[in-house]
Amino acid sequence: MMAKKPPKPAPRRIFQERLKITALPLYFEGFLLVKRSEYQEYKHYWTELRGTTLFFYNDKKSTTYIDKLDIIDLTCLTEQNSNDKNCAQFTIVLPKEEVELKTENTESGEEWRGFILTVTELSVPQHVSLLPGQVIRLHEVLEKERKRRIETEQLPSTSLEKEREPIEDYVDVLNPMPACFYTVSRKEATEMLEKNPSLGSMILRPGSDSKNFSITIRQEIDVPKIKHYKVMSIGKNYTIELEKPVTLPNLFSVIDYFMKETRGNLRPFIYPTDETLETKGLPVTSLK
Repeated sequence: MMAKKPPKPAPRRIFQERLKITALPLYFEGFLLVKRSEYQEYKHYWTELRGTTLFFYNDKKSTTYIDKLDIIDLTCLTEQNSNDKNCAQFTIVLPKEEVELKTENTESGEEWRGFILTVTELSVPQHVSLLPGQVIRLHEVLEKERKRRIETEQLPSTSLEKEREPIEDYVDVLNPMPACFYTVSRKEATEMLEKNPSLGSMILRPGSDSKNFSITIRQEIDVPKIKHYKVMSIGKNYTIELEKPVTLPNLFSVIDYFMKETRGNLRPFIYPTDETLETKGLPVTSLK
């Protein structure tokens, strides 16, 4: 049975690492029971609403999400009758999927509905039962989301108006790199994964030709095994060189692909924010 007391927010370090990975503002969070089309039953997730995306974590302390749901194209949010009067149940209806959600209590159900409708419809709903302070919070989130959308829409035109000066290899100030990107060699990436398995199992690094990228992973099936995958930069897209190549719009989607295909078994390798490569005693030599 789910706890009735509202959970405490995640520690600041976890919040900062999640912000780095998702690159989206946090609007609301809490535990949810989630049932997607591919799930046999409900799964219990710590859930964050960032921008117009729901990020699902195994627990409050996990820094990397195991699944996510983009709800910007929300068709409707339908309330369902629940056998448990102490929780709320509703369905997120999207063009290609319907997702069932259960909350830990009726009050948090109203909050989730309020925040989801606010960021997807860009207006504060009038038919949710919330306290005055909660409604004020919805208005604050509405203004943040409107501003975020305007800034996002302006990015392509901004990049075309003036030529960017090179800052560093593989760094794009308008499209930040995934948090698991490190300017290390194939050998160094392997050493990082083998010496610090608790920090993650997947590193994005520059390719040997200094134009493309590579993914180094450490899988633990029967015995730990290191594998490397080429990620080719083709125009505005990135192609993972597999038996059946997979083309994705950005490097964040590349990382998401590996996580989703392994059902969260592969996790981005991320150092805690208060540590550096040097403090871990690992090589930091940049590729020339």
